[in-house]
Amino acid sequence: MSKSDAADTASPTPPARIGRSVALIGIDGAGKSTVARDVVGRLPFDAGYLYMGVNLDASPVMLPTTRLALAIKRRRGGRSDMTVGLGEPTSHRNGPIASIRRLVRIANWLAEEGYRALLARRIQRRPAVVVFDRHFFCDYYASAVAPGSLPRALDARIHGYVLSRWYPRPELTLFLDAPPEVLMARKGGETLERLALRRLEYLDLQRVVPAFQVVDADRPVGEVVDDVVGRIVAFVLGGPIHADTSGHPTEPEALDEPEALDEPEPAPVPAPTVELAAAVAQPSIVDSTSAAGT
Repeated sequence: MSKSDAADTASPTPPARIGRSVALIGIDGAGKSTVARDVVGRLPFDAGYLYMGVNLDASPVMLPTTRLALAIKRRRGGRSDMTVGLGEPTSHRNGPIASIRRLVRIANWLAEEGYRALLARRIQRRPAVVVFDRHFFCDYYASAVAPGSLPRALDARIHGYVLSRWYPRPELTLFLDAPPEVLMARKGGETLERLALRRLEYLDLQRVVPAFQVVDADRPVGEVVDDVVGRIVAFVLGGPIHADTSGHPTEPEALDEPEALDEPEPAPVPAPTVELAAAVAQPSIVDSTSAAGT
């Protein structure tokens, strides 16, 4: 056997889809950070973890300008998040000084989001799969991108334009889903109605991201990690992304009726109902009271 043959045997070519992006999203309390970190360690190929949320205490990397803005905010007694104030009616944000501050803040935040996107590309070029803990496009979609009846301030419109036109979307999006009652018990600070609304906002993402899957997060964390690992492995290897509760990729079940064989495969998540039309016009997923944390 030649040296080249030996090298090929010792170092098989990695799957063609290594270097893809996967986002774990969900309402606070769904366990995104815990699951994302465990998944990276369990995947059978190279993978990297990257936090893509507004809670800066949870992010080990950020631009120097963001660190400065965070230090100033803390000195004034503010929280360690950078929600950029989206979702507020324009009438609540009057005054030239306030407008300038908002524009400076959104400019810095856009730079921060761009920096995280560059870090993601660095992971993908290793090549490795980048596993996002949250994702800016997903978290800000309802407040800055999705059509709605509420007026948006200039900074929100700029942010939404950049996210919708230029910001890279995850190639696989896994929504960690749990009943509102469970999420309230885990985190608190929200009403059941608000949690149900935010769930609809997340489900609306299935219309605008390449691949969207719902993962039952109302289980022991080990089962959730197994499920997510199975879906990501199937995605990277090019197989079906469907998974059972143990995380093992499964083929769609055979249909009993022959005439139904030509029917399209059912979507992994039912399309949101007419409630969604009203939901997207309500306050955003990311707001000043609930954006931080997982």
